Amino acid sequence: MAASDFQVVTGAYGYTGRYIARRLLANGVRVKTLTGHPDRPNPFRGQVEVLPFNFDRPDDLARSLEGATTLYNTYWVRFSHGRVTFDQAVENTKTLVRAAERAGVRRLVHVSIANADAQSRLPYYRGKGLLEQFIRESKLSCAIVCPTVIYSADDILINNIAWIVRHFPIFGVPGDGRYGLQPLFVEDMVDLMLEAGSRTDNLHVDAVGPEVFSFDELVRLIARKLNRRVMIVHLPPQLALLASRLIGLMVGDVVLTHEEVDGLMADL
Repeated sequence: MAASDFQVVTGAYGYTGRYIARRLLANGVRVKTLTGHPDRPNPFRGQVEVLPFNFDRPDDLARSLEGATTLYNTYWVRFSHGRVTFDQAVENTKTLVRAAERAGVRRLVHVSIANADAQSRLPYYRGKGLLEQFIRESKLSCAIVCPTVIYSADDILINNIAWIVRHFPIFGVPGDGRYGLQPLFVEDMVDLMLEAGSRTDNLHVDAVGPEVFSFDELVRLIARKLNRRVMIVHLPPQLALLASRLIGLMVGDVVLTHEEVDGLMADL
């Protein structure tokens, strides 16, 4: 790689993007990030150049990508809120892909999701499926990496489960709790992303961990690791969502969304 070359990570201030950027920096790679929050404190002590997404200014977005060898795209939204919707996220990502084409980016590594489906009734999975189609039809050399639940010290789902287990003797599970999860450690996800970035062939990679748990089993495992005893109660999905909203007020977070409950119960 020439000294002037660099790689771009969207959302390096966020979850997966932060881990990718850290690994690239450790490997001696020059890194830029595109973010929706360029004014936030830079967690990389100035080692990462920060630029805005500029979805509304495609020419500026393309210029910010000129010279990039690889674009690692983690941009997405967890749920619709205000003017930020899944449909808007799809259009923004299409704008990013077009800008990468114009800028001559050599390789796109895109984070999708396991079981993405352009025909899905669930907007999250449908949006991811539509983008997979769009990227495959683009002019870019591309890898589409499809994770399940990515866990680490910083993830949302596992830490929210742990918080509830620590604070309540009862854990409400939507439905029968037998639907499966195959969690993937975030550093293993980064391994897959960087390996995909080093290649030139078009790839579609399932990013899954080695173990499959039912949701009930996962809750019990976390409780054991925390030396807590918890009673699992199976609830109708709407009641579980209501309980999660009440807990969300306590933790200052969105604990669970309707879309996530639907995806879990559909075994996606």
